[in-house]
Amino acid sequence: MATQYSRFLATAALLAAAATLYAQETKPKPEDTEVWEPVPKVVTPGATCGAPPSDAIILFNGKNLDEWVTVKDHSPATWKVADGILTVDKSTGNIETKRKFKDYQLHIEWKIPADITGSGQARGNSGVFLASTGPGDDGYELQVLDAYNNKTYVNGMAGSLYKQAIPLANPARKPGEWQTYDVIWTAPTFASDGSVKTPAYATVFFNGVVVENHFELKGQTLYIGKPFYKAYDSAPIKLQAHGDKSAPISFRNIWVRDLP
Repeated sequence: MATQYSRFLATAALLAAAATLYAQETKPKPEDTEVWEPVPKVVTPGATCGAPPSDAIILFNGKNLDEWVTVKDHSPATWKVADGILTVDKSTGNIETKRKFKDYQLHIEWKIPADITGSGQARGNSGVFLASTGPGDDGYELQVLDAYNNKTYVNGMAGSLYKQAIPLANPARKPGEWQTYDVIWTAPTFASDGSVKTPAYATVFFNGVVVENHFELKGQTLYIGKPFYKAYDSAPIKLQAHGDKSAPISFRNIWVRDLP
């Protein structure tokens, strides 16, 4: 009996030791959740806030419109360029980038003239079309408009994704002062039959303030009617020459970064 008890104690001790060793071996370690690859590429940030980083594609460098064409016939864009500023020429119509993009980060600065007149949608109207899907399509518009003490429908004010998303705030500066949009655009994807696999999303910072937070778009921008999707692969970025009678809007410091 004593021998059997001794064997029992020895077995219990071995089991206890094994359990302790197993616990020590399976205890989580910091390195269990460390990921070392792939290593992100090095990007040198701009020297100042809003300056393009090292991997940016400069869409407007203040000197020329080499990156742009007229939407209606893809002829060279002819909006006015002077003193580092691009000003809308309504007589020549909308312009768009020569390059096409899918997912990207966009920085663009714009200014309503200090002597702007009119009210509502006729007060410095333009737009940044985040995907210009063709002359006959409306694309996806981020509204540009004077929003400083200018009453209009809120899903059409500055910072709105036109007729779809009301801005979360109104951080507009006075006419005559430069405004800034920083945009993260996630393009929609489509199945082979044209149906939507994943919708488009947009995050928008307006003068450093979040006004659209990963908003899910319901389709293209429409002035009349409900939005809907039309399949496309990649698309240019378009700037609008709106037909209102107010003084033309200006742009500067436009750059984009492709996102993986």
